[in-house]
Amino acid sequence: MRGVSTPTHEYSRVAGLYVQSRANRGIPGYDAIQETARSLSACTRAYSRVVLRLRAQAEAQYVLQSAQQSRAPPPAIFNHNGVGSSGRSISSRAPSPSSMSHSHAHSSVMGQQATHGSSPGTSTFRSPLYRLRRAPLLRVFVPSQEEWLSDAGVVDCENELRRAGIVDLMRLGDVVWDVAVGDEGNVGRLVWDGSYLLDLDYAYSSVGDLPKYIRSLAFPPSYFHRVIRTGSSSSNPIAHIDVSPWGEEIAANLQLLQDRVRTETPQGAYHNVVRWVHRSSFTIRQGRGRTPNSRPSSRPSSRAGSRPTLNSIMQIGNSSRIHIPDTDGLCVDPGWYGTVIVETEGTNEALADLQDRCGPGAFPPRATPTHERFTPTKDKEAKRIFRILRERSRPGEIWIRAVSAKERLL
Repeated sequence: MRGVSTPTHEYSRVAGLYVQSRANRGIPGYDAIQETARSLSACTRAYSRVVLRLRAQAEAQYVLQSAQQSRAPPPAIFNHNGVGSSGRSISSRAPSPSSMSHSHAHSSVMGQQATHGSSPGTSTFRSPLYRLRRAPLLRVFVPSQEEWLSDAGVVDCENELRRAGIVDLMRLGDVVWDVAVGDEGNVGRLVWDGSYLLDLDYAYSSVGDLPKYIRSLAFPPSYFHRVIRTGSSSSNPIAHIDVSPWGEEIAANLQLLQDRVRTETPQGAYHNVVRWVHRSSFTIRQGRGRTPNSRPSSRPSSRAGSRPTLNSIMQIGNSSRIHIPDTDGLCVDPGWYGTVIVETEGTNEALADLQDRCGPGAFPPRATPTHERFTPTKDKEAKRIFRILRERSRPGEIWIRAVSAKERLL
């Protein structure tokens, strides 16, 4: 298959020659360049079709194997949002580094409650092109003289997906890569929102993060791992999470603690630094039902233009669905079931920011300056921005850290 064997740098090289040939039809090898570009376009279309076919095969195979291993209904490997969710087993790692004694106990219990069948290792599906419970990386080849984030370029990428005939097979959260741009960081990578392609958010990272319109709770915590790359300055990806439904629980568990952090100096040496942090936790329980401020849905959710998933056909009971507030019927992915540790700096400003994130009524009212009483929409979106701490997270216990405005680049 040429789409697999062709090096990724070859696409950008041919794209450069193609753009030059369009400007000057008299260059040597004009016909050969045009034919090569058409061939690479066909290769990327076939590649994307194969990746989505592998996803369907992997999901069907997993459900079949799970049904054979147990008389119980087959475990759901993807949630009501049409994306993969993590099967879980009890963690064999060391106890939680959390200073809160209840954290690890909650994670163990919830790890048992959130288990949806056998662990991911029981699946025999193996492919270098797709991994179960991860976002697929689809490809398009769209050479353009304009910058890759131009509106015309994004529309051309959407048209390529239609030419490939895969739009009806795509789901919310699928990642599309324009290989004609290159393979540096996240250049050329876009996220499908169910109807259109969205460019990444560059407000907190120079390489790009998940767009603010994609709610992270609707996907497994590791869904975009290595598909949307992180920068060299931080390996912890940005996540957009609304913690206000659990604000009262966060307020009840809040503690001010000393924490030791291993940091690297500009000279390359490592030092252990003691710092103060505000740390709390909340539990996402299966069967909790609708979260506050959410509206019930009488049918499985699906975004406009997205294809109904096998899990929506299976019709898991409404009692086990946890709706995400202010969304079009999206539900919390089972990969988040368990304890979520929330951390922020040990300053008064960071504490006030965490209180705002928890919503009104979670904490006792405090004196607020007049200029802060009317919060712009842009600031409200900033209250949902966290980083997933990968090194500390484990099945049943996910660590997140609040991202402050001072970390903003744009």
